[in-house]
Amino acid sequence: MFKRKAFDKLRDWKNNKAPNYAVLLEGARRVGKTTIAEEFAKQEYRSYIKIDFANIRKDVLDTFDDIANLDIFFLRLQTATGITLYKRESVIIFDEIQLMPKVRQAIKYLVADGRYDYIETGSLISIKKNVKDIVIPSEEIKIEIFPMDYEEFMWAIGNDTYTLIKELYKLKKPAGNSLNRKLMRDFRIYMAVGGMPQAVNAYVEGKNFTEIDEVKKEIINLYKEDFIKIDKSGITERMYDSVPAQLAANKQRYVISAATGKKKIEKDTERVYNLLDSKTVLTCYNVYNPSIALSQTRAMDIFKLYLSDTGLFTTMIFNSSAETDSNIYSKLLSDTLPADLGYLYENAVAQIIASTGKMLYYHTWKKEGRTHYYEVDFILTSKTKIVPIEVKSSGTGEHKSITEFCKKYSQQVKDQILLSQKDVGKDETLKLYPIYMLPFVLEEL
Repeated sequence: MFKRKAFDKLRDWKNNKAPNYAVLLEGARRVGKTTIAEEFAKQEYRSYIKIDFANIRKDVLDTFDDIANLDIFFLRLQTATGITLYKRESVIIFDEIQLMPKVRQAIKYLVADGRYDYIETGSLISIKKNVKDIVIPSEEIKIEIFPMDYEEFMWAIGNDTYTLIKELYKLKKPAGNSLNRKLMRDFRIYMAVGGMPQAVNAYVEGKNFTEIDEVKKEIINLYKEDFIKIDKSGITERMYDSVPAQLAANKQRYVISAATGKKKIEKDTERVYNLLDSKTVLTCYNVYNPSIALSQTRAMDIFKLYLSDTGLFTTMIFNSSAETDSNIYSKLLSDTLPADLGYLYENAVAQIIASTGKMLYYHTWKKEGRTHYYEVDFILTSKTKIVPIEVKSSGTGEHKSITEFCKKYSQQVKDQILLSQKDVGKDETLKLYPIYMLPFVLEEL
């Protein structure tokens, strides 16, 4: 079991909210929800029962036929599972809760009973489809589970340089060419492997990148199978497939018709929302007036999509054919890929920002007297100020967009940041950071 930050959130729930609330671990499939729930139960409770509604024996399932009398229900459940529950010392895990919406509805009464704690896990794309006829319990709090972030990845592989990076960031001094190259190579390993626990485990076990790629392909195919289940037309699957291509094309927004190959229809909007609900993608909204609260000026129908895991993104852009070219991974790690892969680094930045619970925003505006547009990749907030971020794949190069942005919104801008593979530095008022320092930039905001 890998060390995960979600444990701290679960401990806070257990210590402060559990008597009055169940907790729902939400997120994409294969991000580790079930493993986190069960490992937490092992560590924090005297006993636990895990009910996996995707793989449940009939005698256990039968206990849920009638839960009106909780005394009888708990006796039957303990008998069927052979596990003893202890008042206020046990937890019941409802795994894949989306498959049993009536049980989710009953959470209200189970929590009110007060004997045990309850952890639910499930895939949102299925939960949304199965709750239209039930009352969602208000006695339920949510914890979003993301793919492993860079720090969790470093814990998993036994690399202790993350604390070194933090100290370097505090100094605001360059690391030096040699050390910076080494730290960037470490980060590119994370970009290649990603944060899906199965892929990370394969890397820890010493599998080569071709084998790791197969693990990631299996996850991608699982997602596509889920999309087919809810949309037999295959259009939702095509929408998911088109994310890397649209970013590679440097489009100013996600274009639905570019994914479907047809004129947009009303049903497509529902498909997009299903894709967003699956948590397999991240939404970055265009804000039309970043001088005020970003959430108030976001354009709900103008957005970009990134994949929730950069490792899966890497697999999708590097595998246009059925065979994996392991040389591509070698070139990524050595930073010798011939193509401009700024969008790959953009996806990594989007994942890092989203994993901290922050919303993703960007801004475009037309160049005066021209048909082209300026674009700032990401915009963050720091109290009442805004922080524009530009991402480069290699050098710091030209950065006209962020410069013009800061002129236009000078009264609202706190800091302006350019992320690349280059060392810590400064270009007039623009702060330059290597991308691996982004988590510490976010901590300061």
